[in-house]
Amino acid sequence: MGVRKHNMAKQIKEAKKDVAFAKLTGCPTSPRKMRLVADLVRGVEVEKALQILKFCVKEASINIEKLLLSAIANWQAKNEDASIEDANLYVKTITVDSAAMLKRLRPAPQGRAHRIRKRSNHVTIVLGSKNVESK
Repeated sequence: MGVRKHNMAKQIKEAKKDVAFAKLTGCPTSPRKMRLVADLVRGVEVEKALQILKFCVKEASINIEKLLLSAIANWQAKNEDASIEDANLYVKTITVDSAAMLKRLRPAPQGRAHRIRKRSNHVTIVLGSKNVESK
C-alpha cells in the first residue's frame, strides 16, 4: 500500500512540474476592470503577453504584468535545467475573482447617505508549456 501511494505521489509531482502559477490577493481594483486586461492575455505566449501588458494604458495591466513575471519565476524555480525559450510557455488560465468589499457612506441631500462599495479582487495565473502537451 505504501509503495503505491509513493508512486502516485511521484506521478503527480511530475505532472505538476510543467505547470506554474501565481496568485495576487486583495488587489484594490474592481474585478470588472481587471477582467478587461486579463482577457487580453488569456491563451497568449508569455513573451507576447508581456509586450501586451507593457503597452496597455490601463492601470490593472501593471499588477497583471508583475503577477506574470512572478509566475515565470515560479516556473524557473521548478524547472532549473530547462530554458524558457525552449518550453514555449503560455498563459494557460487566468481568473479574476472578487474579494472583500469595503463599504463606505457618502453624504447625500436631505440627510440621506449613499453606500459606496470599494471593490477588490483576487487574480490567479497558471502557465503551461506547449512542448510538454504536444508529447
